[in-house]
Amino acid sequence: MQNIESYLSEILELPQEAVNLCSSHYLRKIVAKNEFLLREGEVCKGTYFVEKGLLRMYSIDKNGKEHIIQFAPEKWLISDRSSLHFNEKSQYFIEAVEDSEVLELRNDFFSNINAAFPNTIENNDLLLQKHIRSLQNRVNSLLADTAEERYMSFIKMYPDILQRVPQWMVASYLGITPESLSRVRKELAKKNFQTS
Repeated sequence: MQNIESYLSEILELPQEAVNLCSSHYLRKIVAKNEFLLREGEVCKGTYFVEKGLLRMYSIDKNGKEHIIQFAPEKWLISDRSSLHFNEKSQYFIEAVEDSEVLELRNDFFSNINAAFPNTIENNDLLLQKHIRSLQNRVNSLLADTAEERYMSFIKMYPDILQRVPQWMVASYLGITPESLSRVRKELAKKNFQTS
């Protein structure tokens, strides 16, 4: 559980006493490759912290096409926040891309931390604001950036994922076809940029 402990102490700046208290508010799960933590139509029951492995969150449109919303490698959180906080049926799937070890944080995880350690509220709020900013940037990128710009942003955000997922998943995340991704990679190779 080293990743969650470093996340809590370094990112949230919790004292060791709080880190120890948190262990009673999450459940360790081993998730096999291709196993689902959430399926469309279910209500999300927690937030998942990735200790080891890789998860993805995606939707499937009415034509059966997948749209990857997020990848979650080690030390990342992933959840359907709308489903979790508003008790709504999810429109997303959360699936293990690799054999993974995750911690399911209960719905009250962060509110319990804030109640016990009020000085963490500011850090939690800052993390939430950064998450919102990231989502806004992603939407803007999908609407305004070229495929090459989106690919470069992807590499910056997920530097080690190119080696871990098939190209069609990268293309799905970028909102382009695998053929378009291949063209982008060829153009970058001509410019002498190494992606893998």
